[in-house]
Amino acid sequence: MKNLLIILALVLATLGCSPSKDKQAETPAMDHSMHEQSEKKAPEGAKKPLSPRTMAMSNVGSNHVHIDYGSPGKRGRMIFGGLVGFGQVWATGAHHATSITFGEDVTIDDANVPAGKYGLFTIPGEAEWTIIISKDWDMHLADDYTEANDVVRIQSPVIPLDEVVESLTFVVADMGDGLGNVAISWDLTSVSFDLQNK
Repeated sequence: MKNLLIILALVLATLGCSPSKDKQAETPAMDHSMHEQSEKKAPEGAKKPLSPRTMAMSNVGSNHVHIDYGSPGKRGRMIFGGLVGFGQVWATGAHHATSITFGEDVTIDDANVPAGKYGLFTIPGEAEWTIIISKDWDMHLADDYTEANDVVRIQSPVIPLDEVVESLTFVVADMGDGLGNVAISWDLTSVSFDLQNK
């Protein structure tokens, strides 16, 4: 009987020390809320994305030219003819396709390109690239690319570089008199095309 009373006292003491069912239900919700808050605030020293979304822009005369692209790094990899295959349509960046926006109508390689937003795709080659301005710009990589929506294709000779460009880089330059140039550089390769305000 004495042992039974001791066991009963221990069971009651254990139950009295345990949180109530209501308090147990609150605890995970509170932890979850704190977890969501910590995700919203990136901790100091957090890793930067490997292919950050980047912009290149400039006014060419009165025409604002804006390029939005994912900028991957070389990180010791073989880029052209390796990571980026020769003879294949490339989104000219990482993740979401690269887009180019013209604030005013332009002429590119004798083709009229109305003001607006376009996809900028390329087909890299060893000696020459095909640069493509397409009606389609909202896609992952070049998954939904179709040649039927090309606005213009430009052939651009490869310019070998003396120094490695670590991250894919676009530069928009105003050359004067309404003439602009868009250069694409990565690793030891650069290509470019001209545009003329109308």
